[in-house]
Amino acid sequence: MATPTTSMEAGLVIAGHGRHVWVETADGRRLICHPRGKKSQTVVGDRVLWQASEDEGTIEKVEPRRNLFYRQDEIRTKSFAANLDQVLILIAAEPEFSESQLSRALIAAEAEHIRPLIALNKSDLVEPFQRAWQRMGVYLEMGYTVLPMALKPRRDAHPKTEHHLDDVLVGKTTLVLGPSGSGKSTLINQLIPNAQVLTNAISTALNSGKHTTTSTTLYWADAARTTAIIDSPGFQEFGLNHIEPAHLASLMPDIKAHASHCKFYNCSHLHEPGCGVISALQPASEGFLPPGPHKISTSRYKIYSNLFAELSQKRY
Repeated sequence: MATPTTSMEAGLVIAGHGRHVWVETADGRRLICHPRGKKSQTVVGDRVLWQASEDEGTIEKVEPRRNLFYRQDEIRTKSFAANLDQVLILIAAEPEFSESQLSRALIAAEAEHIRPLIALNKSDLVEPFQRAWQRMGVYLEMGYTVLPMALKPRRDAHPKTEHHLDDVLVGKTTLVLGPSGSGKSTLINQLIPNAQVLTNAISTALNSGKHTTTSTTLYWADAARTTAIIDSPGFQEFGLNHIEPAHLASLMPDIKAHASHCKFYNCSHLHEPGCGVISALQPASEGFLPPGPHKISTSRYKIYSNLFAELSQKRY
């Protein structure tokens, strides 16, 4: 007599720790699942097919992804999340943000065709914010969305300094990234008031305890489960080893805008004659001024040249 087979069910990966993942079913149930095999290939945001096994489940298949946001250095690859609509990169006027760190995150998003948003926190700190907003002019010129906000506004702050993210988040799956001091924990708690309760529940279920704070977690911001916020703690320097040096210019809008004007099709934009990128550089004498319209800032070009050298070196 044939053994009856258990049918597979669809689910969404909302958290994970090691080989264990927390899967949510279409009707809202949640259970622990394990990969079929020694290594887990799932990340938060994955759509999977799973099969019941006693009181838990087994991941039988990971559905094709729309995208995968990750970084890769010389040692390891870190996958953040899959099937994203956008990445929200939260930085602050104080402490001063790293433009290299921001650019690397933007490049990683561009490489996967994921819409990046930049949120600049602490707009209630007038002078630091003015300096930071001036630095943002380069990114506004490139067409990036930059959102000013004050997550913890001072009592005497202008009322317009509060954030209004609903319009850009509703109905979408958004990964939130931010360096230490940017206010990311505050933002997550404002968007998801019960985030810590959910995190504790997942931690208990996965037996991961304190380690859950280093894991990526998906939260629903609405009862209908149409708006998802994915929190990924930590914001280390982005390794971009998965990107070819020759492809780098196409992932930096200000460089890309002038790369088609080069004399040579395989121009590296570092030293070749007739290079459209080099000819568009902001004059050295204006190094501390905002670049003029359709010019490439010296800081952005330095990021490009340093990254090109880094990505070229790893291949030898």
